[in-house]
Amino acid sequence: MREPADLTKRRLTQARRLLAIAQSGLHYTTGAFDKERYQELLSIAQAQLADLADMNTEEVAQLFAPEEGYANPKIDVRCAVFDDAGQILLVREASDGRWSLPGGWADIGASPAENAMREVREESGYTVTIERLLAIWDMPKHQHPPSVFHIWKLVFLGKIAASGEISGVETDAAGFFPIDALPPLSLGRILPEQIRRLAELRCEGAVEFD
Repeated sequence: MREPADLTKRRLTQARRLLAIAQSGLHYTTGAFDKERYQELLSIAQAQLADLADMNTEEVAQLFAPEEGYANPKIDVRCAVFDDAGQILLVREASDGRWSLPGGWADIGASPAENAMREVREESGYTVTIERLLAIWDMPKHQHPPSVFHIWKLVFLGKIAASGEISGVETDAAGFFPIDALPPLSLGRILPEQIRRLAELRCEGAVEFD
């Protein structure tokens, strides 16, 4: 029997927190005894995350292998682009064949807005200018599928300046869709209720955060 969703979410939050404590502890400690204990804690947290995310422990360990130093949430930057009819630009993810807002992990060396513009250009072919920030969402507070990472999502409002061809390899199609007739979405990236809320925030001139 599957456990309740709120229990899974709570266990996931605890496992991510344990992993963050272990990662930060390994970074700061100088004692061999403490290092051994933090490494054990890291292994336990990775095993818990693997169980909750339906992965094996080795896969989780590989995901977090590049993560060193003080543990921080990961930043997912996306861009909401609307046409004159109020339809929203979506891109189809090559990894799962489902649709999402253009975006991805924020890269070092560029601002959040610059990251958003680059993602739109690579994933959809459109060049956009950024008008303003629409939302900053803490993904564990939304109904996304379980993720081993604690992710903050920044969504900007973009305006089309020019069109072109998809240049990235992570998406294979792009198109505009009515808010009330969305295609199957990549729910780990964006939810239908979030897209509807972005359309409202665009009209309200507001910024939402949680």
